[in-house]
Amino acid sequence: MRRAVIAFALSSALDLLGLSASAVADTRRYACTITAADREPVGVRNERVILTVQYGCRIADGLSSDAGITAVSVSEWAADKGTYLASLEFHRALEGVAIGQLSEATGFSSMEGEQGIAVATSGTTVFKFASGSLATLSGKTLKFTTKLTGLRSFELEFTDWPESLF
Repeated sequence: MRRAVIAFALSSALDLLGLSASAVADTRRYACTITAADREPVGVRNERVILTVQYGCRIADGLSSDAGITAVSVSEWAADKGTYLASLEFHRALEGVAIGQLSEATGFSSMEGEQGIAVATSGTTVFKFASGSLATLSGKTLKFTTKLTGLRSFELEFTDWPESLF
């Protein structure tokens, strides 16, 4: 009985502070590293490029150290605006896999000379296949954002992540 009262009091206090599990249960964040990249000029004056990027991610929040992503993304960039043409992600977790396919995305970068300073991307991914512990992702469309965190590294964050997968 005493444990139940303590648990209730702690849960109520966290709710008042906005720290309850439900407040963060709809976001999943990954720390990602670019493992390969290729840049192909398009057009007469190289005003556009096709950028192909392969990357791997691990869960950033420490909730499930076994969760990760392996992916490839293709985008077209003109000046500081990018349009994502295709992306395929292989999500893995303990006893589960899922395949996410880019639905739509755009990106913006700040440039200094030939060097990109910051990249911000947002869009949606639809999960075409999911099984095992990730089965609830099957058929779902989730919003995502990315932001550069360092040389060849970025943060990928999914919103609307199913609470049952935490």
